[in-house]
Amino acid sequence: MFPIIHKRQLSESVFELGVQAPRIARKVRAGQFLIVRTGEGGERVPFTFSDWSAEEGWVRFIFMRVGKTSHELSHLEVGDSLADVVGPLGVPTHVEDVGRIAVIGGGVGAAVAYPVARAMVDAGNEVTVVLGARNEDLLILREEFEALALKELIVVTDDGSAGEKGLVTAPLKRMSEAGALDHAMAIGPAIMMKFCAATAKEHGVPCTVSLNPIMVDGTGMCGACRVSVDGETKFGCVDGPDFDGWTVDFEELMSRQRVYVDDERVADADYSRGCSCHQ
Repeated sequence: MFPIIHKRQLSESVFELGVQAPRIARKVRAGQFLIVRTGEGGERVPFTFSDWSAEEGWVRFIFMRVGKTSHELSHLEVGDSLADVVGPLGVPTHVEDVGRIAVIGGGVGAAVAYPVARAMVDAGNEVTVVLGARNEDLLILREEFEALALKELIVVTDDGSAGEKGLVTAPLKRMSEAGALDHAMAIGPAIMMKFCAATAKEHGVPCTVSLNPIMVDGTGMCGACRVSVDGETKFGCVDGPDFDGWTVDFEELMSRQRVYVDDERVADADYSRGCSCHQ
């Protein structure tokens, strides 16, 4: 069992949990993920590490309440426990001093962008973070990003309620056109990463994306997380989650992500009807 030692609600449907997991905390690196299970017989769900402390032995992850399991997780409190936490999984983000980097975090993708940006700053890079969301209420980790030694933090919202009005591709395009970038990293919804990669490619800027395919076992055995990269089949859990954004088949990725949407909606509705929080 893994005791929950931290809980924070970041928006109406986004939560952060921290669990005591000292052996995992000693090994985790930016860009890696974990798989959790709420209880015996529960669904295995992957989340990327948002923070950790090797010294204190804890790890944190951020999730949006969108289905049955994430709904269950949102009702856990400090003092409760998770049945299983497996990790760190996946290949860590490649971190080195490459110069001028834009780290783009969209929505809950900011949870992944934060440790990546922190690692890039620590490696000596000149880092600009573009933090995007549909509106101000959905922006997360803004204070954490502001505490990093960034070149600049650019906030973008679809409705203009915070920062610039528009999409995260706009500041990426400006920096690319100005020749101010050596590399870009995009982390967020697949459609966002698709257009960030296309914008970067148009201007010859290499772009890494952190993919979020459907995942089951996290070891490459089930094949659920397969993605097409440069015409080859890769597995998000063991070959990724980071890939060259120029070469990802995003249409296939988004199609596969939608396979179980209806089933998830039904399962969540069934859970909600029997949940005491709705009674």
